[in-house]
Amino acid sequence: MKFASVFQDRAVLQHGLPLPVWGTARPGEKVVVRLAGAESSTTADARGEWFLRLPPLAPGGPFELSVAGDSGAIVLQDILLGDVWICSGQSNMEWKLELCGPEWLGDACDQPRIRILTVASPALLGKTGEVFGEWRECTRETLASFSAVAGYFAAELHRALDLPIGVICNALGGTRIQAWISRESLVQDPAGREEVAFYESRVWRSDISAPLTFAGWEKSMEARDSENRGLARGWASRDHDDAAWPFMEIPSLWQNCGHPHSGVFWFRKSMEIPGHWLGAPLELSLGAIDKHDETWVNGRSVGSMGWETPNAWCTHRSYHIPADLVGPDRKISIAVRARSHVHGGGMTGPEKLLFVRPEGSEEDGIPLAGPWRYEVEQDWGLVLPPEIEWGADNPNSPHILFDNRIAPLLPYGIRGAIWYQGEGNAGEASLYARLFPLMIRDWRRAWGQGDFPFHFVQLANYLSPPEKPVPSQWAALREAQLATLSLPRTGMAVAIDIGESLDIHPKNKRDVGRRLAQSVLSESFGFPIVPTGPIFERMTIEPGGRVRCFFRHVGSGLVAKGDRLRHFALAGKDRMFHWADAAIEGSTVVVSSEAAPEPMAVRYAWADNPEGCNLFNKDGLPASPFRSDSWAG
Repeated sequence: MKFASVFQDRAVLQHGLPLPVWGTARPGEKVVVRLAGAESSTTADARGEWFLRLPPLAPGGPFELSVAGDSGAIVLQDILLGDVWICSGQSNMEWKLELCGPEWLGDACDQPRIRILTVASPALLGKTGEVFGEWRECTRETLASFSAVAGYFAAELHRALDLPIGVICNALGGTRIQAWISRESLVQDPAGREEVAFYESRVWRSDISAPLTFAGWEKSMEARDSENRGLARGWASRDHDDAAWPFMEIPSLWQNCGHPHSGVFWFRKSMEIPGHWLGAPLELSLGAIDKHDETWVNGRSVGSMGWETPNAWCTHRSYHIPADLVGPDRKISIAVRARSHVHGGGMTGPEKLLFVRPEGSEEDGIPLAGPWRYEVEQDWGLVLPPEIEWGADNPNSPHILFDNRIAPLLPYGIRGAIWYQGEGNAGEASLYARLFPLMIRDWRRAWGQGDFPFHFVQLANYLSPPEKPVPSQWAALREAQLATLSLPRTGMAVAIDIGESLDIHPKNKRDVGRRLAQSVLSESFGFPIVPTGPIFERMTIEPGGRVRCFFRHVGSGLVAKGDRLRHFALAGKDRMFHWADAAIEGSTVVVSSEAAPEPMAVRYAWADNPEGCNLFNKDGLPASPFRSDSWAG
């Protein structure tokens, strides 16, 4: 006799809806479930599985949830009835509060009526019914290691609704949307059907004894780096002469600096520390290093991160420098050996996490961003994942995360879902425009609760700001996300103002979580607040080559954050876009450009990183990037 694995002590169950509860018992055994004065019973089927629904219950708690039968009874303690939200996507949803840096950890506080669950189920071939993860009470300590976006979102809902809130972080870094859609739905799309067919032909090949695995391929890459040639050449030593080494600006990927290959790079930087630091241990903060590193200071190893660390490529390094490592000359020489076996590689920061300072200090310290000497130890050529990337254990295989991360939760009662994903599909905007609404409909079908609220984050700004209007894959992906608002009971949080050009994981997760909560409170609970920033509705062309843009969600009015509006562009019949002047007139924006005297189309913030785009409503929410045309690029 037992409950399904998602039912645990300290769980939050959904109030106000018929409440599904399920588990296992002896075949044919009658089971009775009780919660908060309600009771329901059923009989286990021939496989020993049982399922029932309790009547809708009012919020509150703590309660006991019990199941009893001839084979025994189980009682779960400290159960709350409130609102439950699935928080899913890729690494920006998964990103822990502690990884945002010490300046954000002060937001963590004890909130006993918020409960958190992180799903850690591995990607495996076939469906599973197990949920790997534990319901926890929200405390300063547990929140630090929980999704920052989900934590801020939950805190805002709890404050506004005065209800127990349960948030289930079910996110996995680097994943594509194809992995989160069921096989049944994915094959309804032509491209999805092709992916499923290819995947199944590779995984189920008859000439192999076991399914192909991505982990197995990565293991072979581990063996490739069999000797540390740079260490043998003295590259880690304090006084190594690196004057002939070229410079590379850090943070960066070396693929963006003229080295389009995988392999092993060494980076070196030397400096003198202030005299009053002598005799004290230091903190060496290097941000993230893609993928693995070994780090030395003055010739002594101070830390490393390798194959043993999941998601090492985006994990912050903070290493201890013992006091005795720095002599009277106050010189420190840092040597970093960075290895990347696939995709990008380098010291990726962000800039604000690159510093040296006294351990335990809050002072700014010595910044490490800027030019570093570098040398290539091993050039492996451009390594791309083999066809077995879509293997039996790869989280990017089609429908694999639905099978292992979504199916085990079905049909746990929820209020709705929030979603932060899309980076893994940049470059597939037209496909994403089909698959994203397909996934939302798929989840709603699978849960059987009708059109539950589904709110999502539009991709933040990232990569280099453009000098002139150019085509943008990231802008096209944002447009695909924006189009998904045509589905009922959806909402969008715009994050175009809080990204970072060199870090795909911007640290300001507070505004993301709060904007998601504001969207939910407005659209799903009727709060008299604007749900999102201005959304482009239409344009008109006026005499004199002026284009007037109309918006919805203007709220209290439009405003430019800064001296003038930026990142508007116009194009004429030649379809060549030019930067344009723009000004707010009432609830509209008027755009003009001498370079496009007969305009046909307008674009705003149409770039990977439209840094400085500044159209907001007076409620403090940024306008979504948009274009009036449907031209390529």
